[in-house]
Amino acid sequence: MTASASPGEALRVVVVDDDLAVARVNRAFVSAHPGFTVVAEAHTGVEALAAIARHRPDLVLLDIYLPDLGGLDVLRRLRAAGDEVEVIAVTAARDLDTVRTARLLGVRHYLVKPFSGASLGDRLDEVRRGIAADRAAPAALDQRAVDEALGSAPVRRGTLPKGLSAVSLERVAAGLAACQGDASAAEIAEALGMSRVSARRYLEHLVAAGAAEVAPRYGSAGRPEHRYRLPR
Repeated sequence: MTASASPGEALRVVVVDDDLAVARVNRAFVSAHPGFTVVAEAHTGVEALAAIARHRPDLVLLDIYLPDLGGLDVLRRLRAAGDEVEVIAVTAARDLDTVRTARLLGVRHYLVKPFSGASLGDRLDEVRRGIAADRAAPAALDQRAVDEALGSAPVRRGTLPKGLSAVSLERVAAGLAACQGDASAAEIAEALGMSRVSARRYLEHLVAAGAAEVAPRYGSAGRPEHRYRLPR
């Protein structure tokens, strides 16, 4: 799991971009922005994974187009390892599939190149406010938080019971919303690159909160398969 800065400390950032000049411009901007400090710079996917593992940042500025592992592959490996670090995607990739996949992998902020320093500053401020809200949030998921999970606004990590995280909840909720009909925990797990047990826990939590429905589907033999869907 990624370590978070203590209250009052600058948020730790890893900057990832295959263009050295762009990476250094972004690094300089982030370093100059109040409340942030850059702890590492990486130019390939492998370097990014190593830097994140070493420095355990609060935030990653992640380019999608990298010369070895793409940014989405970097994200898949991080999520599979249980790392839920905040990510701002900074990339020229603007196709719907890339944007949708990034969201399913927990990206809550997306900047399309070229972008202004003011736009990056706005996203940094959003991340800082979000992390502050995480720390101050109540321990239980309320209806508003559930609604956020299934809508455009992200759920904060601190609003969930112990053992669950808002980033994973948002991924599961978005994955369920992307289904044409219903889906099993195994199907959601495969789509999101997480374990079936984890996917089922998040799905059952959404059901308990009234944000999803579950019904058994009986096959030719064996126990019925639970199928999940958004409420009608």
